Amino acid sequence: MRPVKYSVAMSLDGYIADPDDGFDWIPHDETVDFEGLFKRVDTILIGRRTYEIVCGQGEAPWKPGIRVYLVSRTLAADAISGATVVGGDPVALASLLRQEEGDGEIWLYGGGQLFAALLAGGQVDTVEVTIVPVLLGGGIPLLAPMPSRTSLVLTHSHVYPSGMVGLHYDVQSDGGRS
Repeated sequence: MRPVKYSVAMSLDGYIADPDDGFDWIPHDETVDFEGLFKRVDTILIGRRTYEIVCGQGEAPWKPGIRVYLVSRTLAADAISGATVVGGDPVALASLLRQEEGDGEIWLYGGGQLFAALLAGGQVDTVEVTIVPVLLGGGIPLLAPMPSRTSLVLTHSHVYPSGMVGLHYDVQSDGGRS
């Protein structure tokens, strides 16, 4: 089964974007291996708000040829060029994508609401959070409220020269949820 990972930068106080939807507080750290990250990814799941924020900053950060599924209850199916707009159940979509042939990763790109839905639906395998040494005091939280707890197991950590700390976790099976 193809893995779904949530990989995101977060402020020390738990936000993935500031109150103005900005992410200019994330430092440029040349030791972050973005090429390696994208090399394994062949599919992106992204919510409408995150898509608009990221693409509003200029060119999308993912390479051409990656399939992009934009989850939105408000956009028409043909509203976005270069992305497949999906208005249905994101959990069902992720389940279908995970069952496809191949070993490419599915990247859940930002979006605390989409993350919460897929996590609650048992469709997230790994959570990779890079903590940025800044306190924003508000903004978009890492995770929208969920009906239950999910346990994680630390698999890797890394301290970057910029002071950021990368934490990689595996999501426990249903036995870790309550």
